[in-house]
Amino acid sequence: MKILFRFLAVTVLFIGFSHSLAVLAADKALVERGRYIAIAADCGACHRQALNNGVPFAGGYAIESPMGRIIASNITPSKQYGIGNYSEQQFAKAVREGIAADGKNLYPAMPYISYRDMTTADVQALYAYFMQGVEPADIPPSARTDLSFPFNIRQIMWGWNLLYLSGASADKAEALTGSLDRGKYLVEVLAHCSACHTPRNIMMAEQSSLNLAGSPLGGWYAPNITPDKSGIGDWSQRDLVTYLKTGHLVGKAQAAGAMAEAVENSFSLMTDDDLNAIASWVKQVPAIPTAVANIGLQSPRGGVDINSVLTGQGTLTDSSTTDGAKLYENACASCHGHDGQGTDDSFYPALTRNRAVSAFGPQNLVMVIVEGIQRKTSNTDISMPAFAEQLNNAQIASVSNYVRSRFAGIDDKVTAQDVQTLRDGGEPPFIMRYINWLMTAGILVMVCLLGGFWYWRKIRRSGRQQIR
Repeated sequence: MKILFRFLAVTVLFIGFSHSLAVLAADKALVERGRYIAIAADCGACHRQALNNGVPFAGGYAIESPMGRIIASNITPSKQYGIGNYSEQQFAKAVREGIAADGKNLYPAMPYISYRDMTTADVQALYAYFMQGVEPADIPPSARTDLSFPFNIRQIMWGWNLLYLSGASADKAEALTGSLDRGKYLVEVLAHCSACHTPRNIMMAEQSSLNLAGSPLGGWYAPNITPDKSGIGDWSQRDLVTYLKTGHLVGKAQAAGAMAEAVENSFSLMTDDDLNAIASWVKQVPAIPTAVANIGLQSPRGGVDINSVLTGQGTLTDSSTTDGAKLYENACASCHGHDGQGTDDSFYPALTRNRAVSAFGPQNLVMVIVEGIQRKTSNTDISMPAFAEQLNNAQIASVSNYVRSRFAGIDDKVTAQDVQTLRDGGEPPFIMRYINWLMTAGILVMVCLLGGFWYWRKIRRSGRQQIR
């Protein structure tokens, strides 16, 4: 009898231990899934510190918007400074509806407009990752969001959300890996591609009729990525996957600015199945034609051996000149070649087959000169020096005009003021240019309505007195 009892006790203990292991394995799998979702959603690109090699997800990074600087929040499980006190329901509400646990409205720099369709299973996995797979960062915020009036009043987001945030859709069946449905979910929800590549209306909401047709993005321009010939119509499926994985496509494009960050922190870390799903979906969205530059004919030029590239790249022998040709020879030719041919291995890209050079507008070329390029992937590190401190606005304008004219046959007239405008974040949107007029008109309308109501009440009272 004792032997039977011991056997049963051991069996019960073994079953309990096996169940515990199974629960731990399930939790680990959920956390790992959440980690991948955080990569696909590119959470780390914004919710990071404003310094190199900072604590992941600790916040503090400044997102420059037309309304002012929006400081990304700490989303580690810190109970004092992060989201450690969030319930899963509060977390889901922040992600899908843009409402923090304290009831404050988030600004749409947090792409909850896209995340509203995130599946419940993915929200649960993301929550598990941030609560169990991320170390708490008990770091006080180094700065706070500072927007101009009236955008600093978060309550106005209630009205904006009423207009542009539809209710979260009911969960659909989990999309199969590599399927077109999976690609749509990645493009429209997790990767929130439209947040950058879709133009905005006068209220700064996305124009769905021009989905992915290209849009200003600060001083940069997020290009048309629809399958029109003015977009990526001549890109193959393999081209798109290569570009997303490496940020570089020989003879076509190099990722810079926010796209370089997306490649480094998100796309390059995703599975090939998911990258192919993204490419499949983007290749079949409605093609939207947009303006293209009138490019002059350029004779092909051979590349140069990278070993013959001059040392001292990015230096200026004459720091005072505003001659575009001299500036190019001094600061650019050592890498890109005297004839803009780049190197044979395309490590230094050709400027004669370069979309930043031949784009309809000069924004991306100017911003690359100003900010340079820093992009890391598993295969290589790409670095182009920034010339913001070495060149003044007039010099940047001059070398931009030279490059566009010499290597794309485009006769641009970029001015020093144009460069300054781009460095300041680009042309302010309609609502920023006319906010004072709009507020004045709103006040006048309110005064007229109140005056009309008062007059109506007065007439009504006088009519009643006459009847009596």
